[in-house]
Amino acid sequence: AGVSHRDRNTRLNLLKLQIQLAVEGPPSMADPTLFLTDAPDDAARSVIGNGLADYNAEQVGYRDSRPLAVLAQDADGKTLGGILGRTSLGLLFLDLVYLPKDLRGHDLGSRLLRLAEEEGARRGCRSAMLYTISFQAPGFYGRHGWREFGRIPCDPPGTARIFMTKVLPAPAPAN
Repeated sequence: AGVSHRDRNTRLNLLKLQIQLAVEGPPSMADPTLFLTDAPDDAARSVIGNGLADYNAEQVGYRDSRPLAVLAQDADGKTLGGILGRTSLGLLFLDLVYLPKDLRGHDLGSRLLRLAEEEGARRGCRSAMLYTISFQAPGFYGRHGWREFGRIPCDPPGTARIFMTKVLPAPAPAN
């Protein structure tokens, strides 16, 4: 049985590749270029955000992340302040909370916070978390049942980021 020259070369090349893999390991992907920016474009945000969302969905079998906003608006519909956050995997995250000085101290912050917590509970969140800065509003959150679970010193000296959490009550049954 004769082996053609072509078959012999194919076998030799395959053998060379097997030896190369055994000695060097599989070929590696070229290292990506690393790029540092303070202004990622929408495409970069999408790759990272969607990639993480896809990974999380593969792990837990569902996708439930949703933005949440509770806005304080004037009579013309102009936003004056409020809360921006999100819900995901049973947690309510409060990312940004702001009210202008002239709207503070009138129970508006308490009402905003209550609406965010109630919506989180309606969405199935059992707990909530936020971070504030020691010169911002840790006392306000403490008065509303939030407790500190971590503190990291930051600038200016004497200042700290304070991480807080709260167990959310089960939502009230619908009438």
